[in-house]
Amino acid sequence: MAPTVSDRPGYGQLLRTPGAWTFLLPGFAARQPFAMLTIGIVLLVQHTTGSYGSAGAVAAVSGVAMALFAPQSGKLADRFGQRAVLLPGVLLHAVSVSALTVLALADAPLWALFVAAVPTGASIPQIGPMVRARWAAMLGATRDRPASPLMSTAAAFESVTDEFTFVLGPVIATALCTGVHPAAGLITEAALTLVGGLFFAAQRATQPAPRGAATAAEPHASALSVPGVRVLAVTFLGIGAVFGGMQVSLTAFSEEIGHPGVNGVLYGIFAAGNMLAGIACGAIAWKSSPRRRLIVGYMALTLTASGLWAVHSVPLLAGLGLLVGLCIAPALISGYTLVDALVPATARTEAFTWLTGAVALGQAAAVTVAGQLADAHGASTGFLVPLAGTTLALMTLLALRSRLTPKSPGRTVARGIGHREPVTVD
Repeated sequence: MAPTVSDRPGYGQLLRTPGAWTFLLPGFAARQPFAMLTIGIVLLVQHTTGSYGSAGAVAAVSGVAMALFAPQSGKLADRFGQRAVLLPGVLLHAVSVSALTVLALADAPLWALFVAAVPTGASIPQIGPMVRARWAAMLGATRDRPASPLMSTAAAFESVTDEFTFVLGPVIATALCTGVHPAAGLITEAALTLVGGLFFAAQRATQPAPRGAATAAEPHASALSVPGVRVLAVTFLGIGAVFGGMQVSLTAFSEEIGHPGVNGVLYGIFAAGNMLAGIACGAIAWKSSPRRRLIVGYMALTLTASGLWAVHSVPLLAGLGLLVGLCIAPALISGYTLVDALVPATARTEAFTWLTGAVALGQAAAVTVAGQLADAHGASTGFLVPLAGTTLALMTLLALRSRLTPKSPGRTVARGIGHREPVTVD
């Protein structure tokens, strides 16, 4: 049962949800490496090849592999349970990252790094979507109850948790790669993924019931067949372009000014803005709909990202990066909140992984393009990538915003995906 909450649900009430801490702590530990992977690949491959373009391309292959395989991982988790997917996944990831690291240090040809990057990205454990699916199982709407007011708070809390990892992850990876050894970031990422993933998989009591245990009368199709999920996926592609463009461009900018260590600080400030905005979003009792908040937040994100390419000093870049980060969280939180209204419980993990995969795909494309631009024209041109990505995504969001409204009561959400009780989001 969803907990009883006041008119102003907050983090305290959310964290008192029975069983929450049993998956929150291991979930945080298991998702920490996710923020270290891309920057770890970029720093190692750039060190061994001397090219940001090559480093970005290898990281992009990893990101594309994740984007393609993450939804399949989510679909399998919905069907067979999270533990069944996590156990082999974290083992494969640790082996794949180790292979990529060895090949890079051995000056293997670029094609070999591309080959190793595929299983590295494909096997990234989808801890964030799995945690969100656990919250949705506890608090989301079912045939017997409406969604708890804490759902939006849970989405905000998860955004804060994600961004806290993006505050720590790049800083840790950069410090390890620049202060210990160029491969130290990836080695640590593999070790943390293995240990944290196994610990999270052990928390079986809070995982959503596998769809295989549900009644045969509940047919299932891909969550991507829901029109609103497709719109959100495009929207999240633009957010991925911000993450990828910022990672490569900040790294190139730091190298360009002769202070590579400032990269982790600048990216940490950017991620800290996202985290602070996420905290605020979860503490506010919103009267506007998630759809409206998504549109307004995305407009602000596009506006702030438009000035990154023109900034050439560390203090100004830190300040503008903070503003960009502040605008990301409202868009992410609103998008994830909409999933509960658009998609039935039997497809939630898959839906969340489509969004996570979209971020990874956008990040992969941005890393590649920004790396090429930074190599050819300098770090500042790499910052054009976040502007282009968010502008295109915003145009799509505005044109197709009507698809983010849930179907009326009793109507089918998507072919082959059952029915939903009404949830007010607009």
